[in-house]
Amino acid sequence: MKKLLVIGKNWPEPQTTAAGYRILQLLEVFQEDGYQVTFSCAGCKSAYSVDLVGLNIIEKEILLNDSSFDNFIKELSPDIVLYDRFMTEEQYSWRVKDNSPQTLHILDTEDLHFLRMARQVAIKKKTDIDIYNDAAVREIAAIYRCDLSIIISKVEHDILINKFDIPVNKLIYIPFLHKKDKLKTAFLHKGFDDRSNFVMMGNSLHQPNYDSILYLKNKIWPQIRNKLPNVEVHVYGAYQNESLKKLHHIEQGFIIKGHAINAIQTLREYRLLLAPLRFGAGLKGKIFDALQAATPVAMSQIAAEGMFTDKQNFGLIENNVDAYVEKVIDLYHNQQQWEELSSGSLKILENNFSHSAFAKTLLLKISSIIITRETKNNKEDFFIKMLNFHSTSRYKYLSKWIDLKNNPK
Repeated sequence: MKKLLVIGKNWPEPQTTAAGYRILQLLEVFQEDGYQVTFSCAGCKSAYSVDLVGLNIIEKEILLNDSSFDNFIKELSPDIVLYDRFMTEEQYSWRVKDNSPQTLHILDTEDLHFLRMARQVAIKKKTDIDIYNDAAVREIAAIYRCDLSIIISKVEHDILINKFDIPVNKLIYIPFLHKKDKLKTAFLHKGFDDRSNFVMMGNSLHQPNYDSILYLKNKIWPQIRNKLPNVEVHVYGAYQNESLKKLHHIEQGFIIKGHAINAIQTLREYRLLLAPLRFGAGLKGKIFDALQAATPVAMSQIAAEGMFTDKQNFGLIENNVDAYVEKVIDLYHNQQQWEELSSGSLKILENNFSHSAFAKTLLLKISSIIITRETKNNKEDFFIKMLNFHSTSRYKYLSKWIDLKNNPK
């Protein structure tokens, strides 16, 4: 049986993070192709961690900077190892290469961390966005070291090719995935007249989400509430801290709701999802959920990035606060426009996020890489060898030093 090993920074939490259910979508693709999947992680589980065993996935707790991983990877000898972020690639890829040299290395970037960080710094310091930062040095190096990197956004795919000259054959665009047989359930929802109020969604530990809540509360919501005095906004998300809970204000219609166990079902109760994100990267899980709930979205350009084609519309896209407020109020009252948007979500899901189409693309790409490696007799380009020699040595010997310090003989 073919074997896939996933090395995760965290145990998947599909009910709290887009990254959580994104990784499970990818693992389902491999399972459908006959892979035995093992998920390993050095982190601690939370109350939100999914039961992987119930999904026929083997769970393996591992240690960071510990030689016990060497024996584990040597015994498992996986066909493919999938890193869920560039940080896990840095920490473990050299061990995989030393102990299982035939293994194929795939990086799932989740989103481009360096891009998200650059945008956050630009907002905070009110400067231009600088993508050529220290995080980019590390993340781009990880992409080069791997045989293939999965990119969730077309925008980010283009950035890597046009701004960093990454070879096209080292990248593959795979967005969120949705199965066609599940699409019908997306439209078992309430209509315009049966919905009311606005909703916000997002794990509050994720800085783009936390910032957008504060931005809405201080800059946007007072204007909306002034025009719609009887309408509320309900803010859902896991890990809401005390400072966030203090924003709860019944008289202002700003209601902190806590964790939504079923995001899609919750979204079906509301007329509009508000997503005024000021920074971020990748694709937005909240908007993907809203598509499945047929709930139109009021988005910033960052929130909408990569989700739609130029000809598609699933709400409104606006960065200017005053214009955003006016468009939100108009759409909230415009039943005809709302129904046209809501009913169009099925087509967007079918065209943009087809599980079967992208699963086939990914598996064919992996097969092609395996054949190419065999033809080349596993020889790498000199550039990649050079990069591996210098960057891998840095993480390798630091890790060995930490291991020796923690486990003196």
